[in-house]
Amino acid sequence: MKKTKWIILTIIIACQLIVVLDASIMVTAIPQIGRALQMSATSLTWVQNAYILPFGGFLLLGARAGDLLGRRRMLLIGIGLFSLASMLAGLSPTAEFLLVSRAFQGFSAALATPAALALLSASFVEAKERAKAIAMYSAVSAGGGSVGLLLGGFFTDFISWRVGMFINVPIGIALLFMVHRFIQQTGTRAGRFDLGGAIVSVFGMSALVYGFVQAADRGWGEPETWISFAAGIVLLAAFVLIESRAAEPIIPLRLFANRQRSGAYLGRFLMVGGNFSLFFFIPQFLQNVLGFSSLEAGLAFLPFTVAQFGMMYLIPGLVQRYGNRKVLMAGLLLAIIGTLWMSRIVTVQAQFFPQMFILLAIMGIGAGMVFQPLTVLGLTDVDPQDNGAASGLINVAHQSGSSLGLAVLITVFHVAVHTDQPSKMQFAHGISNAILGSVLFIAAALVASLLCFLPARQAFRTSALPEK
Repeated sequence: MKKTKWIILTIIIACQLIVVLDASIMVTAIPQIGRALQMSATSLTWVQNAYILPFGGFLLLGARAGDLLGRRRMLLIGIGLFSLASMLAGLSPTAEFLLVSRAFQGFSAALATPAALALLSASFVEAKERAKAIAMYSAVSAGGGSVGLLLGGFFTDFISWRVGMFINVPIGIALLFMVHRFIQQTGTRAGRFDLGGAIVSVFGMSALVYGFVQAADRGWGEPETWISFAAGIVLLAAFVLIESRAAEPIIPLRLFANRQRSGAYLGRFLMVGGNFSLFFFIPQFLQNVLGFSSLEAGLAFLPFTVAQFGMMYLIPGLVQRYGNRKVLMAGLLLAIIGTLWMSRIVTVQAQFFPQMFILLAIMGIGAGMVFQPLTVLGLTDVDPQDNGAASGLINVAHQSGSSLGLAVLITVFHVAVHTDQPSKMQFAHGISNAILGSVLFIAAALVASLLCFLPARQAFRTSALPEK
């Protein structure tokens, strides 16, 4: 790669890293945040969802804005707003202020992320370069969450959880300078914003997540729970109707005409739904049952992180030798085996080393084998005018999967423990059930992949990485 391309790739990866980090950097700080801002166990889940929901919900609007106003411009706006929102989150005096700031962060990330991915697609068109760039981007997207756990634990133990927010400010300023200097101005075109579609989708997904949170907090029999579910279903159905009739929709439904591309979106949604939740539950188990500190809980994810990032260097060779389909299926199977085994050993008698250590490494290898093929397939054979929407849809599947998966599995956890003040044994039982739920999500991703990819004559071939 030329030097300029390496700089562009560094900018794109750094941008992706900070927005992915912020989905997990608060996890190891949750006990301290709860004490500092007097938040209940249920309300603490919104520290995550307040960020993830607007992030996923406005990604497509951000992608559309990049198409119309220029991707470089939207990248600059998104990074600038994200830096400001991070500073406000770090200064939060109350729980309400923190949640609003986190939502502002998520909206800002939704402007920057699709612009960054679309710039990657436009900058790397040669097959080998593009494959390498996507491999690095995918590794950061998938593994950044575990890095966030480590950083969050370090800041929480030695300084303050607030530093996890403040650190984005100097990084954001540096990125603004580099984008301004090294990325060329991109074109604009006339068009309309599908603001109605974006707002309806955000409220629809939020209503579903709120329904699961209410089910965990108050029970399935409460009217508020079912009203929320009904509202979510109606709003999401309305979103599909809006998109089918809009002259310039934020999700061109033609993107789903390709069965394999649809399978990539669905597989990613389900895989992240199971995988991301592990970043929430396992640190809670390590701290509340095994007595780990915040930093120790973050360090405990190093086997996962190292294994997942290590796969970034091995995946291109594996795909060339065995093909995308086989690598994807093998990765999903490894993730299922590791996660299922983990759900069985999470007890009050559990020891981190060697069992949990080895299983986290296996799960990291599995995850590292999945996300690059799914990213490549989600961007394959997309018309140039739909590049931004396709890029945004990949990230929508990622963020929507994480928010809905976490909401569902938190409900599983609360049903299993039956109390707001569980003992260590009850807590471990609840975590075990939640991790078993993660297995079901990942298994569903495997089934979706089999149904969408295997029947095709040229299953899972891509222009970037051909099958052998």
